[in-house]
Amino acid sequence: MATQTMAEPEKVLHGQYDGERGALLRLAVVTALLTTVTLGIYRFWARTRIRRYVWSSISDGRDNFEYTGTGLEKFLGFLMAVVLLAVYLGVVQMILFYFGLTLLGEPQTPEQAMLQSVAFSITFVAVLPLIFFAQYRVRRYKLARTRWRGIRFGAEKGAWGYAFRAMGHWLLTILSLGLLLPWQTWRLERYMTDRSWYGDAPFQQGGRWTALLPAMSHIYAGLFIMIGGGMVAGLLGQPESGGAVAVLGFVWLLVGIVVYRVKAFIYLTENKILDGNIWFELHIRATPIVSTVFLGGLMVGIITVLIFGGLGAAVMFLLVPAVMLGEGAVFIAVVAIGALYLLAYAVSASLVLVWILQPIIHQVVEAVTIRNADELDYIEQRGHDTGADAEGFADALDVGGAI
Repeated sequence: MATQTMAEPEKVLHGQYDGERGALLRLAVVTALLTTVTLGIYRFWARTRIRRYVWSSISDGRDNFEYTGTGLEKFLGFLMAVVLLAVYLGVVQMILFYFGLTLLGEPQTPEQAMLQSVAFSITFVAVLPLIFFAQYRVRRYKLARTRWRGIRFGAEKGAWGYAFRAMGHWLLTILSLGLLLPWQTWRLERYMTDRSWYGDAPFQQGGRWTALLPAMSHIYAGLFIMIGGGMVAGLLGQPESGGAVAVLGFVWLLVGIVVYRVKAFIYLTENKILDGNIWFELHIRATPIVSTVFLGGLMVGIITVLIFGGLGAAVMFLLVPAVMLGEGAVFIAVVAIGALYLLAYAVSASLVLVWILQPIIHQVVEAVTIRNADELDYIEQRGHDTGADAEGFADALDVGGAI
């Protein structure tokens, strides 16, 4: 009689986040103070320290993630990017000047104002590919500096391919009045995901772009209210009502954009596959994340208003007596006021990290489930990635912010 063997149960891993609000707030405030004192130079080390804290707080209950980037490589990458950007923009301006276009000077005639607007537009278009280029490089650098279970993540080169694809998709999205935004979202995410690796195992982005269309419902509603409602009110001769309807539609549109981004993230995550046989589930609804964004934003906004309101009183307290004491006292008072405003800005940014970003990370991580996780044991190490400019272009162009 043949012996029957039972199949081994599928191994499943669940995400866990152990970060604490108080600890992260202390770290964020201290690093923000150091960034203020060093006139912004310390921000590269500040972001590195915060990432190490957040990454190390994420685990499967046993193995924590590691962030291995350094502030020095980010700082050197930033300097390199600034030099290259200066040369590139200098060449662009020389070409514009050759054709009689310039960004400098005050236009004296309507024709000069129009030409200056053309110069600004050309400069923006010239910088646009670099913005998308930087976005891809940010993701590649973060992956290259992330390890889990001792295995490195990584990504292939492809920043320029992503940049030109992003420009094309944005053009299609604009020409379609936003209807092709799901196509853009899915295609660009697939481009990056299909070039991402965990060790020697590749990621693949599955799913269909049409599955993202229902997530656009609030965006469509906001546009309909903002444009259609405003036009109807205008035709009825009630411009005041039209303005109120347009504002309502605009607010609805903003909410719709957040809802869309959250739902798209959930769908795209659930349709990622690792090494062909490891897949992910994300047991979370969009509502808690959207609530965190708006309620956290409201709380941060109120606290920020109170902080800057108190600074307004401090300005009057410092500046009025200083004016009576002379120029030296005024200079000291202005320096003190400037430092106080930088400190207030740093505290406000720290509150965004603690009250919005960390709660979202917490919700998402603890909602993640990795299925068929026993296959992770067969993944081997990948080679070290230099990280290229280490986010230098992103820092120089101020894109890919947060952590």
